[in-house]
Amino acid sequence: MIKNFIVSPSLLATDPLNFGRDVKMLEDAGAKWFHVDCMDGTFVPNFSFGYSTVSALRKFTDRVLDVHLMIDRPIRYVDHYIKAGADYLTIHVEADSEENTLKALELIKSKGIKCGISIKPKTPVSAIEKYLPILDLVLVMTVEPGFGGQSFMQDMMPKLNELKTLVDKVNPSCHIQVDGGIDVNTAKICKENGANVFVAGSACLKAEDKKAFITTIEQ
Repeated sequence: MIKNFIVSPSLLATDPLNFGRDVKMLEDAGAKWFHVDCMDGTFVPNFSFGYSTVSALRKFTDRVLDVHLMIDRPIRYVDHYIKAGADYLTIHVEADSEENTLKALELIKSKGIKCGISIKPKTPVSAIEKYLPILDLVLVMTVEPGFGGQSFMQDMMPKLNELKTLVDKVNPSCHIQVDGGIDVNTAKICKENGANVFVAGSACLKAEDKKAFITTIEQ
């Protein structure tokens, strides 16, 4: 199945004192998705947006809200993010038991929301294989999750390629997303290895011509 290339700008890279301005600026640049990183300070050593931010964004924009939960035992909170207006809700396979991970994914799907699962750099593709038939998105982290501005891990490309082969066989409509150190050059490398959704934070927000940045990757 042919899938479009999509840039999902990471709102973690926005100016917190000018959040609305930056969201509008990205909309004007052609952003179709927004990536919302939600961190709890437990699963990762940092805090960021919560479901109240998602709710505020939902009132402010009609773009796809691509919500990435970097939180411990996400089954406790997925319903809050669903009600807040997430379009895609991605949880980490490392964050809970297999039983609770499956329950969380099934709950997301039952509410008509797209469900995703993410894997850290040290987690193999085999860890998410059992969930793949119901997934709408798999996120491969190309940095260690928790902080923005890290360097791209090119050694994740064999994993990405392995995932692409598996997705093509099991669930061809599932998006393959990458997050971490994504710019025009690293996005090209990820495209060649099977990714079609690109989370771009610092590189996108700091680009002199944001529209050109988005268009170049989505071509």
